Amino acid sequence: MESVDFSLNDEFVELNQLLKLVGLCDSGGAGKQLVASGAVRVDGKVELRKTCKIRHGQTVRIGEIRIKVSAP
Repeated sequence: MESVDFSLNDEFVELNQLLKLVGLCDSGGAGKQLVASGAVRVDGKVELRKTCKIRHGQTVRIGEIRIKVSAP
């Protein structure tokens, strides 16, 4: 499994924007489509809210890619 570390600059990042910022999709709109497809898990549970707030300590997973979110 590939692991990606993401450091927050603010209190949270919206899920669709996180996917764009780590390079898993080209735009926030593409991120929304990816979330809507049911392919994204947050802390082990399928997440369908496109603008879900992702905070420090949470883990986002898409297939074999795991994104660990941490504070700066």
